Amino acid sequence: MRLQSAVLKGLQPNLYAKVPVLQNNNGPPLVGLVTIACHLVKEAQRPELLGDSAESRAVVQQWLEYSVTKLNSCTKEDSKTVLKDLNVYLQDKVYLAGNQITLADILMYYGIHPLILDLTIQEKEQYVNVTRWFDHIQHYPSIRHHLPVIVVLRNRIYTSRHH
Repeated sequence: MRLQSAVLKGLQPNLYAKVPVLQNNNGPPLVGLVTIACHLVKEAQRPELLGDSAESRAVVQQWLEYSVTKLNSCTKEDSKTVLKDLNVYLQDKVYLAGNQITLADILMYYGIHPLILDLTIQEKEQYVNVTRWFDHIQHYPSIRHHLPVIVVLRNRIYTSRHH
């Protein structure tokens, strides 16, 4: 099973429930987004998605915790702070942790998708690093699935004097 499919089938939060639960045939149900996500990564035998070094594993865990504690419960006003902080963090990064996609990128993508969807083009331009990262992740094979593609930046057309 591909991890992205496992993530999508097992992790999509129930909009009516506060804490996701994964019914497991091999034991008791697993409770909590991060617990379930890490379990599915291990089941899919994709340990690199949890980070490929001690440092990147710690950063992945940090972003997973951030996703649950800050992002999943943010208000409209909090969302601007989240986007601003994420924009600063992503200034010199392609991915949230290390040099490849991780579970942190996947869960943060799903977490901020509704925030990005609600932004105007002008607002998206204020968070250029977030929108660059978001656009990269949304075009990753098997990540977006049922979510709509979000146009993050308008095309810029320059006159000859700008060349």
